[in-house]
Amino acid sequence: MKYSVTGMSCAACVAHVEKAVRGVKGVQNVSVSLLTASMEVDAPGVSQEEIIRAVKQAGYGASAGEAAGNTAEDEAAALKRRFILSLCFLLPLMYVSMGHMFGAPLPPFMEGTGGAVWFLLAQLLLTLPVCFIGRKFFIGGVRGVIRRAPGMDTLVSLGAAAGILYGLFALAEVIIGTVQGDSARVDLYRHDVYFEGAAMILTLITLGKWLEARSKGKTTDALRALADLAPKTASVIRDGQEITVPITDVVIGDLFIVRPGERIPVDGIVEDGASGVDESALTGESMPLDKTVGDSVSAATICVSGTLRCRATRVGEDTTLSQIIELVKEASATKAPLARTADKVSGIFAPVVTALALITLILWLIAGEEFKFALSRAIAVLVISCPCALGLATPVAVMVGSGVGAKHGILYKTAAALENAGKIRTVVLDKTGTLTEGTPAVTEIVPAEGITEEELLRTAAALEISSAHPLAKAIIAEADRREMTVIPAENFADVPGRGISGESGGEAARAGNAAFISEICTVPVPLLQAAEKMAGEGATPLYFARAEKCLGVIGAADAVRPTSRDAITQLHKLGLRTVLLTGDNQRTAAAAAAKLGIDPADVIAGVLPDGKEAVVRSLERSGPCAMVGDGINDAPALTRASVGIAIGAGSDIAVDAADVVLMRSDAADVAAAIRLSRRVIRNIRQNLFWAFFYNAICIPLAAGAFYPAFGLALSPMIAAGAMSLSSLFVVTNALRLNQVKPRDGAKDKPLRGARAASQNEITVHVDGMMCEHCQKYVTDALNALRGVRADVDWQSGIARISASGRVSDKAIRRAVKTAGYEVTGIER
Repeated sequence: MKYSVTGMSCAACVAHVEKAVRGVKGVQNVSVSLLTASMEVDAPGVSQEEIIRAVKQAGYGASAGEAAGNTAEDEAAALKRRFILSLCFLLPLMYVSMGHMFGAPLPPFMEGTGGAVWFLLAQLLLTLPVCFIGRKFFIGGVRGVIRRAPGMDTLVSLGAAAGILYGLFALAEVIIGTVQGDSARVDLYRHDVYFEGAAMILTLITLGKWLEARSKGKTTDALRALADLAPKTASVIRDGQEITVPITDVVIGDLFIVRPGERIPVDGIVEDGASGVDESALTGESMPLDKTVGDSVSAATICVSGTLRCRATRVGEDTTLSQIIELVKEASATKAPLARTADKVSGIFAPVVTALALITLILWLIAGEEFKFALSRAIAVLVISCPCALGLATPVAVMVGSGVGAKHGILYKTAAALENAGKIRTVVLDKTGTLTEGTPAVTEIVPAEGITEEELLRTAAALEISSAHPLAKAIIAEADRREMTVIPAENFADVPGRGISGESGGEAARAGNAAFISEICTVPVPLLQAAEKMAGEGATPLYFARAEKCLGVIGAADAVRPTSRDAITQLHKLGLRTVLLTGDNQRTAAAAAAKLGIDPADVIAGVLPDGKEAVVRSLERSGPCAMVGDGINDAPALTRASVGIAIGAGSDIAVDAADVVLMRSDAADVAAAIRLSRRVIRNIRQNLFWAFFYNAICIPLAAGAFYPAFGLALSPMIAAGAMSLSSLFVVTNALRLNQVKPRDGAKDKPLRGARAASQNEITVHVDGMMCEHCQKYVTDALNALRGVRADVDWQSGIARISASGRVSDKAIRRAVKTAGYEVTGIER
């Protein structure tokens, strides 16, 4: 359940809200985002009222659902008003308090010892409005103390209050000195006040918070740009008439019309027309895709060349665009593992800093310094300390990175997924549909002597048109492409494991492997050689015969996508090991690997769908692993991997098993997702380093640690400015991620310290395997060994092992024997 939370000003506030909600019985998990002022709570059976009550008792506001409007922009506008109003009082205050230092004249009644009271009263009267304008700091600070949950507001209000209280003390001393005629006492305290310091602290921090809020608003630019893409109206057919209606009035089943140059209003199916559609807004794909009858279209994409009549299938919050926006919001509301240390520090930050400020005051007094000097150092410690930078370091980078990914069709479901993708060392790719087109196609037609290609293909299509085999569809598709008229064979019969038979043109015909065809005719040697060549290139050869004569051989294969080899090259440039996972036999898999540029040792063939999870589990032992698949039959493997990546999701972005969803069917986006993740991780580390480094250096500097040796000491005003700039630096640094181009691999390099593990190649001869099930048992048994990847071929009885460490012969024999088979030899 989502909630909007108000009143949070820093990471300490986040920690306190989370602690309060976790204290509610039945709450399983809670995640609070300072950046989006939101909270995600997993609490089955717990009412919304209980959650909201817990937040309010912690001193903050809460309501169910997301915040209305643009919270960051509203906050920025309010802070801007507060800053300008504060400045209107601060400038004359600075003139009165410090103008005389630059020769600026003062009203006569403020000059000299006689005007000292009015001089200080004027400063007080100009300071109090600034305090009133910045009263939120004091209200938040007091609430924090009362709730035993101090945060940034507590530190700021303590610093400002200390300055004002000392100023009031100085004013009282001046009044007493004036009444008693003690000019020495008056002169001692006349210029010894902190009214201007307190006002300056409040104004500068308000300025910093305003700039910070403006910058935070820019972190959602990518999301706003996506939301703005959706058209506000749609042209629909109602009662036979075309009318224009608001987009909110479109319902599922409506027939809508889109003309060239217009954006598609909702998701739908094309019922009439054809056009190129620019989907770059959703996928980052620059080239328009052709859409015709039966194809799906998505909201916010642009109809480029023709007019489309479409039936609405998903509207409102169910459109692909809306789901993308929601997914990015959800990812931004979660926490990356890198944020945990910052969260722990932020939770105790304010009490520790308050104690340090008190210790600073006491130590300088013990050292013999004046109270004013000691107080300055204590106030500087309070206002320079910045828990905000710690709290913003991770979420702003996650928000911007998620938005950039969404703009390029790369969707991270959680902040953890965004972080973990950058730590991947091995990428496992399912071959079919990921690196290949996913549908077999005819690659070569070799007719026998005296037979034409057309005659061979016509007979082949007549037989295969009644078959449900995937390769049959490839032959029918080729016949359709050539616009052949196909007459289905009669008396069709399927001979499992061998082929099919029937009657074509009144003559007996067959299709299948060489052994099946050889039963009725002799297969010419040239055809056998052609078939051998096809198999070596990764295609499956199919023989055809009619009237006891071999007609020829046709090769069919699931063609490698044109972009796949470049995708593998990009992954290798990133220092990643690529593993090809397929259910094909070793020979077909090896041929595909050769085309893709994958090391033959990294090919795992003959893996049935339910065996993929075991392979991934084995590879995970050697380091973080990503599994790339279509998200359908790869679900167990996607879940098992450190990062599951669903490719080619299109409009179906809610692939439950995946951590990262890629909108395009291009494996190059896997490298783009990892590349973007690495940039985000680097940015987060920069932010965290700055936040910790800033506090580690500035707190001792403010406390006067360098004063005895170097004479360095910060005034509270400079400390306030530094604190404001620290948060601004973190947000601004995160905004640099907007310039990242995930698909640009020009600067790719391996992770520091990432080296491919040396592999021990072992060939194991196994006796007793009779089928693919036997092959699976042996594969699973060997992959269960630590650091082992096994490619097993039941037909040859050979298991090829690639081991990242030392694996004994005894362990290999035991594993195979446990699976029910015997090892007859091991070669290293």
